Amino acid sequence: MKCCSQCEGLEQLFDAELAERELREYHQHGAEKTTRVLLDTLTAQGIAGMTLLDIGGGVGAIQHQLLQAGAAHALHVDASTAYLHAARQEAQRLGHTDRAAFRHGDFVALAPQIEPADIVTLDRVICCYPDMPALVSLSAARAQRFYALVYPRDAWWAHLGSRIINLYFRVSRSPMRFFVHPAAAVETMIHQQGLTRIFHRNMGFWQVLVYTR
Repeated sequence: MKCCSQCEGLEQLFDAELAERELREYHQHGAEKTTRVLLDTLTAQGIAGMTLLDIGGGVGAIQHQLLQAGAAHALHVDASTAYLHAARQEAQRLGHTDRAAFRHGDFVALAPQIEPADIVTLDRVICCYPDMPALVSLSAARAQRFYALVYPRDAWWAHLGSRIINLYFRVSRSPMRFFVHPAAAVETMIHQQGLTRIFHRNMGFWQVLVYTR
């Protein structure tokens, strides 16, 4: 599958209706449980004054909360126009538009134009991208202090779930696909970029990991 086809699928799936619903849920309930664990782990390390690169950040839960916790600046790169619009709205509501920037597109294609950041996050993003080695290696290379991920556990039932999800996408004629990439391969790509794991927790279908340089 070509990455451009996947980005087309992301635009279709993560549309304005879904972005507005997720933003309402964020206002009512806060970030997802896995995202809260990722955020708690990062803030416990001390992130004041750091910069953030949030790849596929959705409505912006990570960037909003880290900016409120003292991060200096955040760049949000996303393939969904609707998510970027919702994240901008929330940044304006919270009063930190002067410390947030937004880029639309495929991070792998944009990577040569993206500066390194102290913190790089990919929350439920690896599962939406076909070329895991390119995404992980390019994003990990830009993490100067911390690299934090949420992605599916590499278990038989997760692979079964991905096949069911992808059957739905095929029936609905969506170019979107869902991926459960081998965890060992993801870990190898990250270690090759000089990062060491400091946190790992399995949470149902998902796993939360944080690495440091």
